[in-house]
Amino acid sequence: MKLFKRVLSGVCCAALLLTAAAGCTKYEKGSEKVYSYDEAITELNAFNKEINTDTKKPKLDIYDDDTTNKVLADIKTFPVKVEGKGEINLEIAAPSELCGDTPDDWLNIVAERFNEKRETVGGKTVSITVRKIASGETLTYITEGDYRPQLYIPSSFAWGDMLKAKGVGVEKLSDRILGNTAGILMEKGTYDVFIKKYKSCTLDKVIEASLAGDLTFAYTNPYTSATGLNALASALYAFDNNDPLSDSAQKKLLEYQKQSPPVAYTTGVLVNQASKGIIKAMVMEEQAYINKPELKNYVYTPFGIRHDHPLYTFDYVTEEEKEAAKLFMDYCLTDSSQRLGKEKGFGKHDDYSSQKTGLDGAGYLAAQGIWKEAKDGGQPIIAVFVADVSGSMDGTPIQSLKESLLSTKSYIGSDNYIGLVSYATNVHIDLPIDRFDAQQKAYFSGAVKALTVEDATATYDAVLVAMKMMIDKKEEVPNAKLMLFVLSDGDQNRGYSLDRIAPIVGGLKIPVYTIGYNIKDDTKPSKELSRLSNINEAAMISADSEDLVNQLRNLFNTQL
Repeated sequence: MKLFKRVLSGVCCAALLLTAAAGCTKYEKGSEKVYSYDEAITELNAFNKEINTDTKKPKLDIYDDDTTNKVLADIKTFPVKVEGKGEINLEIAAPSELCGDTPDDWLNIVAERFNEKRETVGGKTVSITVRKIASGETLTYITEGDYRPQLYIPSSFAWGDMLKAKGVGVEKLSDRILGNTAGILMEKGTYDVFIKKYKSCTLDKVIEASLAGDLTFAYTNPYTSATGLNALASALYAFDNNDPLSDSAQKKLLEYQKQSPPVAYTTGVLVNQASKGIIKAMVMEEQAYINKPELKNYVYTPFGIRHDHPLYTFDYVTEEEKEAAKLFMDYCLTDSSQRLGKEKGFGKHDDYSSQKTGLDGAGYLAAQGIWKEAKDGGQPIIAVFVADVSGSMDGTPIQSLKESLLSTKSYIGSDNYIGLVSYATNVHIDLPIDRFDAQQKAYFSGAVKALTVEDATATYDAVLVAMKMMIDKKEEVPNAKLMLFVLSDGDQNRGYSLDRIAPIVGGLKIPVYTIGYNIKDDTKPSKELSRLSNINEAAMISADSEDLVNQLRNLFNTQL
């Protein structure tokens, strides 16, 4: 399923005159110059007067079941990187640093070499299938879905402990398959200034500096990222060594979150912002850092628990399969396999010992819940979903868009304020912004189900309408954070262009998360959605119909 369109052209005379009269920053095609906030508001109001907009009466979906019905995409959306063909075939769930593209392909190479050996157990050939899936996603799919791999190699032991706490029967076969650490990454100049004042680079010192306003520190989603979970657990421990889950630790986390940047959707977002000089301090695994030449001017310091990729199996695995698993484990630990790991950037800080977190499996799960409540620093979110309903969305794409929003709305907190806008030639306010309580969720469900495909594509008109809705609502909820989600599958061909609205978006400082259906790299749609998101340091997600539910679920977990 593919979603959406982008870009618009033309500017009304009134708006142009208003711009000149207001003395706004000169507009230049392709620039990312921004207006001041006041200038952006003036332009926003003027532009909105020229956009054809109507407000629909939302229908209450009395059949809406916003329960605990949390939908997961098919496990097949997570790619199989190596497929085994043996009579005893073991599937391994492993994170991207082990089984991504080169140089993150150690496990792929090792599995392929092992499969070529055609080892046997009881006269049956043994093989390995490798599925690339984040440590946290594996936990979710095992505990909330029906995924049953024979083996699991998370980044750290925390995920195995969490599975046990969830009641899953796991057995650790090895404490370490391949050594790695999580670390604090700091730009060299920033590091020198930091060390001069704080003496040592530890997470508690980083948090102290952040609370003092001396540093902005970014980290990743603790629900899916092992490094993000490590940072969260280490922060809570720094707040209270005796009880990381205490009320005082939670209050300090809330205080910290008020000053910290929004959690990064992926490590890739951190790398992108760091390479542009926007982020000066962040978390990252050492192997990833070593393989990112654009980060050569950053200093790496290990922190938290080690990321040694322990190997687990499960109580539903047969004795025959366990014997086969031990054969593969032994092969992973051979000198040749470990040398390959060194070549791929692993095992660089073998002298580093895990620091205490004061948490067990249940504690890590509780920490995630605490973070979910505290991540916005006690501030509600005002968000609008902008949905493309132009002609190219007809059929499967629009159905996918609807199903994705309906499936993932249960991940949006009820303290937030949510609205819905759709667009084709004109812009429709399908659901005015209101608190996302049970009634608003039912209206949201009704509005999503009522979306129908029309004709052209006025993407950026819709962005401006949604932003005005949010700015107006913020007068009622002045402490709220604003956030926009644009779902589209193609090129804008009506209304204002991205070049024309970019200074407004920049001036308003509203992050725009774009979700592109069937968007190919280096195409105009991809570049435009990415550019729109980059204006205020958000993220562009390229998603097909199969994985969009998971993409939105994780995005909502980090942002809503």
